[in-house]
Amino acid sequence: MKANSTVTFIKILALLCLSVLCVSQEFDFFYFVQQWPGSYCDTKQSCCYPTTGKPAADFGIHGLWPNYQDGKYPQNCDSKNPFNPDKIADLRSSMQKNWPTLACPSGNGVGFWTHEWEKHGTCSESVLDQHGYFQAALGLQKQVNLLQALTSAGINPDGRSYSLSNIKSAIQETVGFTPWIECNTDTSGNSQLYQIYLCVDTTGKNLIECPVFPRGTCGSEIEFPSF
Repeated sequence: MKANSTVTFIKILALLCLSVLCVSQEFDFFYFVQQWPGSYCDTKQSCCYPTTGKPAADFGIHGLWPNYQDGKYPQNCDSKNPFNPDKIADLRSSMQKNWPTLACPSGNGVGFWTHEWEKHGTCSESVLDQHGYFQAALGLQKQVNLLQALTSAGINPDGRSYSLSNIKSAIQETVGFTPWIECNTDTSGNSQLYQIYLCVDTTGKNLIECPVFPRGTCGSEIEFPSF
């Protein structure tokens, strides 16, 4: 009788965990990822502009991704909390400007934002609801201002190649933390500045030094393509 009671109790705890307590997985930090559109469109045959037109020649938000200190990351944490555009109605114009999609068909951006919230954002819902998640990313982009950090150091999106160490230093001197640079390769085999990762604490507000960097390397000289 005692054994049966124990099994029943464990089952009840498991059900509670699934329905209430364990919807959101814990995480250790965020990667805040911004993408240079010139590199995306230079290497992707299927580059499309949103319905709002060609985005500005600036780093656009790719995502705010919860991560673990061992480099792994949770994903698709809560199927019961799908993206709802009504919850970010007041952010829509800012997101179309600063979080554009270039994947075809790009549409009005809702498809991209849906993917980012449902794959990544739901894994941080214990600290950020849907509105807070997107608002946090927009605030970080404004705080960081990557393009200004680079151009102030004489690193311009003009199709020329720049030292990877100089790019990292320019960003670090401006934001105060070490970035991680992701590169891609164009059809001519040139290594290009593609995405820049910075790390953020679990509130989604404060930059921190990265506990771990993603895998991958760039060449010592990388192209900064125009857009």
